[in-house]
Amino acid sequence: MSENGEPKHLPAQTGMDFPDSLPLLMLSGQVVFPMALVPFRLTTKEERLLIEDSIKGHRLLALVALRGPESENRQLSDAYEIGCIARILQMQPTPDGKLEVVTQSLHRFRVTGLIRRDPYFVVRAKPLEDVVSDAEALEPLARTVKTQMTTLIQLHPAIPDGAQNIIENIDNPSFLADLVASNLSFPVEEKQKLLETLDVKKRLMRLMHLLEHEIELLKASSKIHQEVKDSIEKGQREYFLRQQMKAIQDELGIGEGQRAEAEEYRKKVEAAKFPEEVKKEALREVDRLARMHEASGEYSVVITYLDILLELPWNKSTEDRLDIQNAEIILNEDHYGLEKVKRRILEYLAVRKLKPDAHGPILCFQGPPGVGKTSLGKSIARALGRSFVRMALGGLHDEAEIRGHRKTYVGAMPGRIIQGIRKAGSNNPVFMLDEIDKVGNDFRGDPSSALLEVLDPAQNNSFMDNYLNVSFDLSKVMFIATANVLDTIPWALRDRMEIIEIPGYTLDEKLHIARKYLVPRQLDEHGLIKDKLRIDLSALRAITAGYTREAGVRNLEREIAHVCRGCARKFASGRRTPLKIAPKDLREYLGNPKVFYDTAERTRMPGVVIGLAWTAVGGDILFIEATRMPGKGNLILTGQLGDVMKESAQAALSFLRANAEKLSIEPKTFSEFDIHVHVPAGAVPKDGPSAGVTMLTAIASLLTKKRVKGNLAMTGEITLRGNVLPVGGIKEKVLAAARAGIRQLILPERCKHDLDEIPASVRKKLKVHFVSRMNDVLRIALGIQL
Repeated sequence: MSENGEPKHLPAQTGMDFPDSLPLLMLSGQVVFPMALVPFRLTTKEERLLIEDSIKGHRLLALVALRGPESENRQLSDAYEIGCIARILQMQPTPDGKLEVVTQSLHRFRVTGLIRRDPYFVVRAKPLEDVVSDAEALEPLARTVKTQMTTLIQLHPAIPDGAQNIIENIDNPSFLADLVASNLSFPVEEKQKLLETLDVKKRLMRLMHLLEHEIELLKASSKIHQEVKDSIEKGQREYFLRQQMKAIQDELGIGEGQRAEAEEYRKKVEAAKFPEEVKKEALREVDRLARMHEASGEYSVVITYLDILLELPWNKSTEDRLDIQNAEIILNEDHYGLEKVKRRILEYLAVRKLKPDAHGPILCFQGPPGVGKTSLGKSIARALGRSFVRMALGGLHDEAEIRGHRKTYVGAMPGRIIQGIRKAGSNNPVFMLDEIDKVGNDFRGDPSSALLEVLDPAQNNSFMDNYLNVSFDLSKVMFIATANVLDTIPWALRDRMEIIEIPGYTLDEKLHIARKYLVPRQLDEHGLIKDKLRIDLSALRAITAGYTREAGVRNLEREIAHVCRGCARKFASGRRTPLKIAPKDLREYLGNPKVFYDTAERTRMPGVVIGLAWTAVGGDILFIEATRMPGKGNLILTGQLGDVMKESAQAALSFLRANAEKLSIEPKTFSEFDIHVHVPAGAVPKDGPSAGVTMLTAIASLLTKKRVKGNLAMTGEITLRGNVLPVGGIKEKVLAAARAGIRQLILPERCKHDLDEIPASVRKKLKVHFVSRMNDVLRIALGIQL
């Protein structure tokens, strides 16, 4: 420092004066420092002219580095303002027409103005002097730089051994900094900053930071090289290269493209509204992705996993429509009847309106095929304004279909529950589990056990899918299961669901459904309009009674479709006039009637009684026949009867033998004759205790030779003491009897409350006898008093 505190300037070249104007040569990717030998090759005509003119004169020129890539139309602003004044030492043409030049840089300068542009740049050059702001700090800083260079020379195999002696013998701190900077491969921007730093102290400190970074890189590279070398055997070149690449990636990261992809996923995860547990897992996978090579097999697995996490609606819900009146209108538009189900849905909406955070119910619609269980789920979703997802469970055996596979498996994906939620795009859809009674349970797996957590409102708020490995909240989902029978559903699973029975339809309900829904849909599907084809109500009644025998309406729709196809053929063949279908026209389209109700005909002789049965497809009637032949008192049972049904027949025979005297039956009948009881439709397995009353009446009719009323059907379980016990499926059985034209029924006394669910239109056509003892059954059916 000078006496007045101003920094002193050190002359770079004592006794040397530089001209005010110099030709300017721009170098691409090269920064020139003072006192350095600089070789370069010139290719353009202007550059050759510049050198030739300089050789003829003072041999001096100004060298500056370009800011960016080299271009044809250069501007003065394309280069840095500070560079070095250099003297041309040697010029040598090459065989390819280029010019090799060797220069020695002399002094820093700054471009202060442009004198001319053509044929080459000539600029005003102002020499720049070094600044010493703290002379006492220069020596320790220079010593530190020398120490760093010693370490660098030991780590860098390309630096010659003699460089250490040269650096140790340099006493000028400014020259030391320039020499080190010009001989090391720093980025152009960093070298230019060193060149532009006139304060020697600051220049040395900046150089120290760069050297420290370079030393750390060399140490890491040396460590990686040693680790790879130690981990492989001699001659395994390919393995060596892969391990080296992996080690480099572990130490320094991966390529720019992969780093950008990992960074993009990190931003997506940060922006997503994940629960804390999910966010932590996602970021952990992003970190794994950042360390992987894109050729690795795990790379695509992590990408797929992150994509699925980002697509799942963790916090996205659809807003429920809580307008109860509007929901009721929608349900009535889509389905006729089903009042119990509609009432339950409206109750759910009411609860949601009063308590928005209430858990979704777990409903199970149980009923025969074709009554609208699946379509009812779609209507519920439409009424609530939610997405609808259907998952077919029939024949499912693999538990992984519910919980998913772990990511370690090839081609692993989430379970179908999570995939359905992902497809729905919201975390509160209406999720239908169709045919839950047909889930497999054998040596291949038991998916019903996996469903226990899904269908438990107390647990499904943290459902764990094996693929995700994080919990997903299913408590907002409205699960609806469908089943034909309940017997095949495990008790634990059945206990978690609210069972809503959907019985078969009455004749009047079928006619209403056909007129309002089925006929318009089939007309539309077959390209017919209402004006061209009209099916009378009487024709629909004839189709329902004579061509279908089911609890639902699926077969009824098929028969209507047959009629529409026949009519469509006529119109396609050129018919112009409209068609009106009456009962007499049905034979042309559907053939002869397929269902006959010959109850009166078949019960004209003793020993034949009409029973009522419940099946998976709804209620049905069955005829129980009894006959006798000479024998030894054996009871013969045929018709694919189960053990319970056989025991009911044995109990009925025992009751009659015990009361033979009261019934005026000769005792020798039971020892001299064999009694044969047969239930037709012998290819269909049958079981259950509800045929006990019917078999007892059939045997009693046979032995007393009294005929049972032709329009009478019955059901109920019996005991040896003659009590009549209640049975299930009363509604389905009564509806089946009404479809068959039965007018009188005998039902157990304790089933009287089940008749409340029967439509009033059906109850009016039936005369129901409620009994508690077999005495009443025999009195009503046979006119026998015990």
